[in-house]
Amino acid sequence: MFKLKRHFLLDPSVTFLNHGSFGATPKPVFAEYQRWQRELENQPVEFLGRRFNDLMRTAREALATYLGTNAQNVIYAQNVTVALNIAARSLELGIGDEVLTSNHEYGAMDRTWRFLAKERGFAYINQAVDLSSVDAFVDSFWRGVTPNTRVIFLSHITSPTATIFPVKEIIQRAHEKNILTIIDGAHVAGQIPLNLDELGADFYGGNLHKWLCAPKGAGFLYARPEVQHLLKPLVVSWGYEPELPGESAFIDQNEWWGTRDVAAFLTVPMAIQFQQDQDWAKVRAACHRLAVDTWKRIHALTGIAPLHSDPETWFAQMTVSSLPADTDIAWLKTKLYDDYRIEIPVLAWNENKLIRLSVQGYNSKRDMDHLLHALEKLLSK
Repeated sequence: MFKLKRHFLLDPSVTFLNHGSFGATPKPVFAEYQRWQRELENQPVEFLGRRFNDLMRTAREALATYLGTNAQNVIYAQNVTVALNIAARSLELGIGDEVLTSNHEYGAMDRTWRFLAKERGFAYINQAVDLSSVDAFVDSFWRGVTPNTRVIFLSHITSPTATIFPVKEIIQRAHEKNILTIIDGAHVAGQIPLNLDELGADFYGGNLHKWLCAPKGAGFLYARPEVQHLLKPLVVSWGYEPELPGESAFIDQNEWWGTRDVAAFLTVPMAIQFQQDQDWAKVRAACHRLAVDTWKRIHALTGIAPLHSDPETWFAQMTVSSLPADTDIAWLKTKLYDDYRIEIPVLAWNENKLIRLSVQGYNSKRDMDHLLHALEKLLSK
């Protein structure tokens, strides 16, 4: 593996296998983040009153280039939950309408849609999907589409099951039926290549603090130009009725929320540059190989059939492995951390007990050996 651990601020006494939850920021990127914070404090009026628009435009341009789109199609948000709330709350859905999703979605977004469904009267449907093949997935998901389906909401990489969904195929079918698509890309940027214009989703939200290793509080929302008019501001501020002509309603209404720390946004270009300097495509490939190898070792240990048919199709740097049905997940998670200093999620999903492994450039085979040793001891109990 690559010798990247020296670049990170992580506690060396902890075997950190949970990059997927909140990420970790490299030292030079964190230093840039603090530099922007100090610059803001040095002359707040100059920074926010005179330089803000140009600074944010430059940061958006770097992000847009990285994401394969134009700077007019993307805004910064604190995280993917905020970004997707902008999209979800904007749409005029009501009684008789349906929003279709999978049964693998992130809890915060399931709660967002259930809240809106209760408030407005539309149906939010979690469709079970088949992971035996890409075609099986598309067919099983599409069986949930009805004449009342107005929106398809889907994760690109799921949080509870670490699964890469073939969202492009779903988006193409949805466009043919005039169904809006909203994609949750919380785990995508920095983990797998992403070209938003080519993908074609109507709305796409993502985190930058996870796999891109930007500071906490950096995410984004993408909107195709053809659907930007559907969006309403989540926070109404000066950009709703700008005193001077702005770039677009999408940018004006969502970029300025009043006084806030935008240092995390302005640091994103440095995070992109850091990964480019480290030849991140090779880092990702090595992490994937280590993740799949560990996935196989865990299933060999437990003797339990995995959730997925083929890790090369469904996984990148984050995987889930099946655990015995009688596993006390709270006990196992606590013992892994307290006794072995291993930080890793252990969770229940749809009657499955799972352990979710994230492999980042600072991890090594020694970390995986430590995990397997701990699981062998603990699962025997």
